[in-house]
Amino acid sequence: MERRLAEGGPLAARMRPQSLDDVVGQERLLGPGRPLRALIEADRLSSAILWGPPGTGKTTLARLIAGATKRSFIGLSAVSAGVKDVRETVEGARRLLGEEGRGTVLFLDEVHRFNRTQQDALLPSVEAGELTLIGATTENPFFSVNGPLLSRSTLFRLEPLSEKDLLVLLNRALVHEGGAVEVGVLEFLAGLVEGDARAALNSLEVALALAEAGGRGAVSMADVEAARSTRALRYGDDEHYDVISAFIKAIRGSDADAGLYWLARMLEAGEDARFIARRLVILASEDVGMADPQGLLVADAAARAVEFVGLPEAQLNLAQAVVHLANAPKSNSVTAALGRAKDDVASVAAGAVPKHLRDAHYPGAARLGHGKGYVYPHDEPGAWVEQQYRPSHLEGRSYWEPTGRGQDVRRQVRGERQVRGERDEPGGRDEPGAAE
Repeated sequence: MERRLAEGGPLAARMRPQSLDDVVGQERLLGPGRPLRALIEADRLSSAILWGPPGTGKTTLARLIAGATKRSFIGLSAVSAGVKDVRETVEGARRLLGEEGRGTVLFLDEVHRFNRTQQDALLPSVEAGELTLIGATTENPFFSVNGPLLSRSTLFRLEPLSEKDLLVLLNRALVHEGGAVEVGVLEFLAGLVEGDARAALNSLEVALALAEAGGRGAVSMADVEAARSTRALRYGDDEHYDVISAFIKAIRGSDADAGLYWLARMLEAGEDARFIARRLVILASEDVGMADPQGLLVADAAARAVEFVGLPEAQLNLAQAVVHLANAPKSNSVTAALGRAKDDVASVAAGAVPKHLRDAHYPGAARLGHGKGYVYPHDEPGAWVEQQYRPSHLEGRSYWEPTGRGQDVRRQVRGERQVRGERDEPGGRDEPGAAE
């Protein structure tokens, strides 16, 4: 019956894998000898949470588990199921285990939609082993699943499919449907769907229908554009690096409008949002640095939003980070300081760790003189003490040289200037992007 229903369903349902060997992607979990595959094949899977973006195979895995297990398999959706459904499932599982010695696997799709009370209703049975829970979620389970329930489950994270994996699926579907496409169309489609296999297959199905309705023998780029309601703005590898270079240089140059333009262009072209977010995190330390330390927090928050919220909504978080970083005062003092320190590590003899700085916590360390003479700064006024913190031959070298822009100034610590012979840096201007 289910097969008949699937045959009349969308292409993504018709192409659903029937065995683990049919699954494309998730090699880290499902490749030969990998953990999740081994547990499924041995029917030894305990309670688990499948966490990943849409279209990465969570429901497919649940169906394969259903086919592999000798236990009773029950599927519920957290969208429609309530506490009553959960309690009935728990009772049925307890009865089946007591009367037949047979366990029950409960697949709970979108488990993050269950509130705390509903999740708590599952906990006793999962803890007692009366019920094996397989939960699927697109949300971070550390925020959306009860701690006790999560601690009793194995977490498997599913990754977005690569474009290579998507092309395997699309070509397989094209053969299944007896369709044809123009050169480059499948590659274009694979680059648009953010690793979502379901979206790729559904878009191909619509594009095939549009081509057929238009009397065309092969799906064109225009058919894919219409199916995805998007414009074919693409660029090759060279342009990929050129565009991200322009993006970074615009923000470094404090031009928020230019930064937003290049961001919009990358998003429109299907650039990986995680790649954009990583570049912003790097820029926050490389080009803003100590002039606005909050910039790194903003960039990191945007990167986390890309994972937690996903596109299209996360584009707002990226845009906010672009505006903040472009308007922040700029300093590369951290980049330059690390470079100077690395130069010394590479070219100057390392030297031994001064004895007073060595670990003195293990038995016998005191007899070696480790820690002798070390002064704990918190015991001193101002939490500062004149003390050597580097090998002697490097003690006079200076790496971090503040620019004086924004917050990139050396804080006055009692005596530090006199010890190192470093001059006080002038305070910087507060204006966004001020440079000297």
